[in-house]
Amino acid sequence: MPDTAFKHLTDAYAPSEIARRIHDIGVTKARLSVPDSLALAVLAGAFIALGAAFATTVMTGSGLGYGPTRFLGGVAFSLGLILVVIAGAELFTGNNLVAMAWASRAITTGQMVRNWALVLVGNFLGAVGTVALVFWSRIWTAADGSVGLTALRMAATKCELGFGEAFARGILCNALVCLAVWLCQSGRSVTDRILAVVWPVAAFVALGLEHVIANLYFIPLGILLKSDTNLLGAAREAGIPIEDLTVSGFLIRAVFVI
Repeated sequence: MPDTAFKHLTDAYAPSEIARRIHDIGVTKARLSVPDSLALAVLAGAFIALGAAFATTVMTGSGLGYGPTRFLGGVAFSLGLILVVIAGAELFTGNNLVAMAWASRAITTGQMVRNWALVLVGNFLGAVGTVALVFWSRIWTAADGSVGLTALRMAATKCELGFGEAFARGILCNALVCLAVWLCQSGRSVTDRILAVVWPVAAFVALGLEHVIANLYFIPLGILLKSDTNLLGAAREAGIPIEDLTVSGFLIRAVFVI
């Protein structure tokens, strides 16, 4: 293989090329039909929920300390965004980059808002549908219920956040998600894209930032887990603050992070 051809296959796309690719993808996304947008958004919500479930298990019972445990959880959680970008699903947080196509006037404000609204609804359906499956499957009872206790603790911690904290963490998280999607478009292979996604996602999980679609999994699952008497007792013994882990608390905090 000539050197020039090999270089073309291995070099990342330049930033200007990434911007053009993101712009063109934004136009395509904004013009998707309603059924296609909703179906792909449901898949993305489920993918992120699966990554969240994976991360919960990985972080359970770790004796590595706060930082390493959070980092490993972040690497596991990156499964969700990897599935989204490789499979081509529609994720609300990543779709914020559709604004690039809007800024260049390639799409209208109505098309952009329509895409965001449809995708957010679909993500919600996919995430809460996965919550139901995870709860009914009782995989949270693994390790003598420790996985469920970890999930309950994560949900309760999120519901303790005030408006300012949740909003700021949501902004930082979305910046890293958009950077992950941006970097993904620099790659020429599936391997390139996976490696580009892992680090920003691992960073936002390790930093304790707030991803609105992930919270559509974490918090509803925590609310359901409160219905288990044994797990509820274990949570109280562990000093987990579950008072704010309610449907109303979930709805308020979901709005904070969007």
